[in-house]
Amino acid sequence: MTTINRPELASEAFGDPENPPLLLIMGAMASMLWWPQAFCRDLADAGLYVIRYDNRDTGRSTKYPPGKPPYTFDDMADDAIGVLDRHGVGRAHVAGMSMGGMIAQLVALKHPSRVASLTVISSTPVGVDTSHLPQTTDAYIKHSSEGVDVDWADRRQVIDFMVRDARAIASTAHPFDEARMRAFIEQDYIRSGGSLSATNHFSLEGGDGWKGRLHEMAAPLLVIHGTSDPILPIEHGEALAKMVAGGKLLCIEGGGHELHPQDWPAMQAAIVAHIRSNRDFTGRP
Repeated sequence: MTTINRPELASEAFGDPENPPLLLIMGAMASMLWWPQAFCRDLADAGLYVIRYDNRDTGRSTKYPPGKPPYTFDDMADDAIGVLDRHGVGRAHVAGMSMGGMIAQLVALKHPSRVASLTVISSTPVGVDTSHLPQTTDAYIKHSSEGVDVDWADRRQVIDFMVRDARAIASTAHPFDEARMRAFIEQDYIRSGGSLSATNHFSLEGGDGWKGRLHEMAAPLLVIHGTSDPILPIEHGEALAKMVAGGKLLCIEGGGHELHPQDWPAMQAAIVAHIRSNRDFTGRP
């Protein structure tokens, strides 16, 4: 386990440091545990050096009082570079999910020399007006609105709501394992010391300097998106893949806004193939 100062960001690596590095960036309110250890080990076994980390206000990283966070999306993009620096990686493949996919796009735009390839999962184009695309489903909006009534300092209420949330965003192609999900969310809650600070992610600003500049993306892009995503419908993934020259899209049939274990083989195979086709670097500083 590694920590980084100013802020402190907890991180963990899997595999041989001499292999091509892959940095994983998770989404809103989610610690690095939402990149499951088994998922990371599978990628490491496929020949990658996999790094996952806790974003600010999650896991064991620096937390701030809930309210207006003293950092922006741009800062979180710089955080990713700080993680690479701490692990001695000069240039890496980067993958981000949901809000992490938006951060990953900013990393590739702000620090093009540090990103060998980009994989964006269950996300949306940054700096682009997407109001014409299908929006979050009414069912999920109704569920999400119930979060206003949750006491985010109350462990039982938070865990119950997060389990309902996991069900609301789950795949329509695979069964939802509530017992497994509840055990995982409890583990994440205990490790993080609660979820109150993580609500800061919903107040984040920044990234304005990159409006209309997605076409400048130099990193080869792979987009992975579920066809049943209720938060960011598949059209968001399709749009992102079309906006970046050479962008590729993998549709996960029935996939939700999650990393379902039964979808891992297809996702991992696509990520590994994408990286292998863009391996013209050592990854060292």
